[in-house]
Amino acid sequence: MLTNIMYTTIYVTDQDRALAFYTDRLGLEKRIDVTGPTGRFLTVGVPGNPIGIVLWSHAPSAGQPVAAASEEVPGPVILEFDDLRKDFEVLRQRGVTFTQPEPTDYPFGVRIDAVDPDGNRIALRQQRRTDG
Repeated sequence: MLTNIMYTTIYVTDQDRALAFYTDRLGLEKRIDVTGPTGRFLTVGVPGNPIGIVLWSHAPSAGQPVAAASEEVPGPVILEFDDLRKDFEVLRQRGVTFTQPEPTDYPFGVRIDAVDPDGNRIALRQQRRTDG
């Protein structure tokens, strides 16, 4: 029986550069970093959350999936924030690049997308608060 989502994968051309981006800039923690028969298995995740993100090495010539370039299609990972507008300023000061100048309000909450060093779009979201 299915019990959990363990990992999602983001393809990167330089695992060390990606690790620095996802930990130092976005604030994720490094989880696993081992080299095995198929290469380096490197994961990061949100502190206290069991789901991990695999930063998997691939050749630069492989390119990014076509959907990643579309503004309508979310990136491979959606990260949730308590106060995205406040955290946006912190992330921008850390050098994170965004697809828009400011977070945007939507019916579901607040949204902006960041871009990692390989051009992967990382969706940043804050759910709409309900009073009551």
